[in-house]
Amino acid sequence: MTSTTSVYGQAVASVQIDNARIRVTEWRFPPGTQTGWHRHELDYVVVPTIDGHMSYETAEEQVTKDLVVGASYAREAGAEHNVINKTDTEFAFIEIELKQQG
Repeated sequence: MTSTTSVYGQAVASVQIDNARIRVTEWRFPPGTQTGWHRHELDYVVVPTIDGHMSYETAEEQVTKDLVVGASYAREAGAEHNVINKTDTEFAFIEIELKQQG
C-alpha cells in the first residue's frame, strides 16, 4: 500500500442512519481530502450526490473514477482502499452499508 496519509486532509463523514439493518453515511470530499486506508466489513452501495473525479488506491493500483449524480454502484465486503479527492472541486456521495441479517 502506498501511504498518502500525511499528504491529504480528512474527508468529512456524517452518519445519518445506523440501525440493526443499515448504516447510511454522507461522505464529503473537499479538495485535497481522503478517507484514509480502510477495509469494508459490510457490502455497500454508493450513491453520488455531487459529480466529481474520485481517485482511489488499492494494494494493486491507483484509479480515477468519474462520479455522476444518481449513478450508483455496489461493492462486496472486503474492499480495501483509500478514496482521495485530488481535484480542486468537491465531490460527495451517500454510502449505504448493508448489515448481516441473522
